[in-house]
Amino acid sequence: MEPQLLSPATIWAAIGAFALFGLFIAFRATRQNAGTAEDYYLGSRNFGGVVAGLSYAATTYSAFMLVVLTGLTYRGGIGALGFELIYFAGLGLLVIFAPRFWLAAKRWGFISPAEMLGARYGSAWVARAAALVGLVFLMPYCTTQMAGIGLLLSGVTGGEITLVQAVATGGLLAALWTLFAGLRSVAWTDAVQAVVMLVSALLAIGFAVAAIGGWGTFARVTLETQAERLSVPGPGLWSLGTFTALSLPWFFFAISNPQVSQRLFILRDMAAMKRMIFWVLGFGLVFTLIAVIWGFAALQLAPDLENSATATPALLISGAIPAPVAVLLILGILAAAVSTLDSIALTLGAMVARDVLKGAEPARQVLAGRAVVILVILFASLFAIDKAQIVDQLAALAAAGLMVTVPATIGAFFWRRATAVGALASILGGAALAVWMAMIQGVSVFNPVLALTVGGVCLALFVLVSLVTKPREKALDFGAALRAELDAHGVW
Repeated sequence: MEPQLLSPATIWAAIGAFALFGLFIAFRATRQNAGTAEDYYLGSRNFGGVVAGLSYAATTYSAFMLVVLTGLTYRGGIGALGFELIYFAGLGLLVIFAPRFWLAAKRWGFISPAEMLGARYGSAWVARAAALVGLVFLMPYCTTQMAGIGLLLSGVTGGEITLVQAVATGGLLAALWTLFAGLRSVAWTDAVQAVVMLVSALLAIGFAVAAIGGWGTFARVTLETQAERLSVPGPGLWSLGTFTALSLPWFFFAISNPQVSQRLFILRDMAAMKRMIFWVLGFGLVFTLIAVIWGFAALQLAPDLENSATATPALLISGAIPAPVAVLLILGILAAAVSTLDSIALTLGAMVARDVLKGAEPARQVLAGRAVVILVILFASLFAIDKAQIVDQLAALAAAGLMVTVPATIGAFFWRRATAVGALASILGGAALAVWMAMIQGVSVFNPVLALTVGGVCLALFVLVSLVTKPREKALDFGAALRAELDAHGVW
């Protein structure tokens, strides 16, 4: 099939209509504003399981899925499915930690995950360290979302929508939806965006497979022509080392990334939490399968691409996908990227307002958070446009860098002997090591040495330093304090 570029006017019209709909939802959200920091950052902790689950899913399953994961499938084959299923298995951590995060946040009024860690260890510096790590290592993740928007819109229009225009559009939407009413507008728009993502992806994959000849033909041709990509390790990308390097940090995503763990604070009750977990797992499994099948469909309909990251744009203009469906999927991917970007920006705003500027009045906390949202989005936009080399290096650091809070987070709930000094040593020492290895020594994100060394050193520092220091008197004992409530809810 001959490539059929999409009309920029059609795409702009669709984005405009979608933006107006999102702004209407965000405006409605402002009518429930209470003016407090808890309301702005957590929506007054009054979300049901469906909206919370769709918001969590939209934040987690970002543009990464149909841009990066599809590209990894195109390049390396079925190993991409294994990699993503490791992340999916990591969502099982929610069964253990979601009730504990929610009960702790409800009992002590925590607004950010960093604030929770600081209270547990009785140290404002632990909270500040966790907030700093989030600020540094989530920036690259924001940048990749913006770059994904640019790659997509530029690819399907043959460059008529420029990188600058695409990035500016994504940044503007993220800023407006976040600044209107904080978490309430973000969550409501996230829920709509999750539905758009899923429906558009299902429609697109249906048309792609139909163009190949149906599911039977698709399976037969894939088996005949892509046998190497259906085997392990595949045609060269996936080795045991690469698989370990990428999968290990992602397994802990549910507790290492504050933009998703903060979602556990917003639920109204335990029943809503159970529904949220159900929706997240269901959405995640379906979307993972879609992204991998999409990659194998691209191998047949858009073969021999030099850059596997362009697999999705190439498939959308291959002629197999009707223009209305292609535009809808573009909106879905745009929505996924914006959802992740605004969620990260809001969480970083909460951590700066609550953990860096401790003791500020509620109005100042909201104002500071809004300022951080704007700065984060501007930073991500400028670096995505500029394509500075440091972005590539920082992107390699993101997963390993965020993993440094994992020992302190697990210890907060399961090791009474853990200390503030141990948590600080683990978080700051691990972060410094990650920066040194990746930025100075040039260790690749595909090298398992990076993730294994950073993770091992963090764990060793946390345990050893905690053993030679004492817990602070004002430190909270989550295990003992929450045991009765956990038992009442039947939580292990």
